[in-house]
Amino acid sequence: MSPRKNILIVGGGVAGLDLAGQLAGAPAKRLGLDIRLIDREPAHVWKPMLHTIAAGTADTGANQTAYLVQAQQRGFRFEMGEVMAVDRAAKQVLLAPLVVDGAEILPARSLPYDKLVLAAGSRANDFGTPGVVEHCMTIDCRREAIAFSERLRVAMLQAIASNDHLSIAIVGAGATGVELASELVRLADVLEQHGASGARSGLKIYLIESQPRILGPFPERVAHAAHTVLESLGIEVLTQARVLAGDADGFQLADGRRIEASIKLWAAGVRAPEFVAAIDGLDHSRLGQVIVNPNLATPNDPDIFALGDCASVMLPDRESPLPTTAQAAYQQSVYLGRTLPTILEGKPVPPFRYHDFGSLVSLGGYDAYGTLGRFGLFRGGFLHGRMAQLGHALLYRRHQARIYGPVRGSLLWLADTLDTSVRRRERLA
Repeated sequence: MSPRKNILIVGGGVAGLDLAGQLAGAPAKRLGLDIRLIDREPAHVWKPMLHTIAAGTADTGANQTAYLVQAQQRGFRFEMGEVMAVDRAAKQVLLAPLVVDGAEILPARSLPYDKLVLAAGSRANDFGTPGVVEHCMTIDCRREAIAFSERLRVAMLQAIASNDHLSIAIVGAGATGVELASELVRLADVLEQHGASGARSGLKIYLIESQPRILGPFPERVAHAAHTVLESLGIEVLTQARVLAGDADGFQLADGRRIEASIKLWAAGVRAPEFVAAIDGLDHSRLGQVIVNPNLATPNDPDIFALGDCASVMLPDRESPLPTTAQAAYQQSVYLGRTLPTILEGKPVPPFRYHDFGSLVSLGGYDAYGTLGRFGLFRGGFLHGRMAQLGHALLYRRHQARIYGPVRGSLLWLADTLDTSVRRRERLA
């Protein structure tokens, strides 16, 4: 009997968790695969929802999936830990000691692999701007979103109790920055409805973008409409505003302006995790992403694959690499779930093909905008209002159905609907 093949998947985001579930089914039984998923978090949260958790307008517990539970139900193994390095020569992934509340639970360890899939996502890119690391928060993962929410909760309580103002500066007006800014206004409105007088008027939000307009990857029509809504909500939107440095009290801009802020969030740029950018012998983009072939394998090592935000995928019909979006990551996980078993059998596979189904941005329940993609005979379109909000919600429900199956996913949707109808999710206690 041939030994089982070790398939390591690093990263339990949209792509990694979906791929683990696919491979742990019939392919694992047929090919004798041992599927292991590695993540530094104990639970998965859909990344496009992190801004709602950060703002405190969504309940973390109700919107997370415990990896251990999912692993038991789907038939793969979960290894909690932070990846420090990949040793290509030994075909091992090195994990840091697992420390919880100052106590070492597991020592540093290494996990062998026959095939390695990098699905480690991305981080905000501070571009070496002085003071950002020391003074700015990020919300690139569940842990960071929860930390931001706790910091925000304390600051808002202090501001309300002392009848003082609270200023928040967000650098980066992509989808994360724009959606977080509007979600913060929503939180303040809800607090006003619950008797916290002055919560909205005492909140000052700055949205700082170095480019000529917000939502750079989106069409001009979407960006313009979103900009108008943000300003109507009282958010000060600064475009063509490059940050020179950050400090404990705010940001210094290149044009001489000074932005004072009690809470500073950096949501600009994209870069691969450090361990991904440090893997020797692989080709990397300027952002540290692993460059892969159209079958998502690295050119220099056919035993390593990459997908999602940590991969740079250039396809023959495109002039630039694929966007770092949940949509692209999801399509890549579906593709690799179908083709990796064939690759393991030594057979050729067709190249990955990307379909742009459009993009959506939700402004905290105040409005939503989006575009439909161009594919086949369909030539796209513009969405706004309730249709765009419904489309945004359906993306999350599709993600749940993909993870849990259609029946359980539908039941979760029903439970969320009932829960929302009987109690508010926004919290300060």
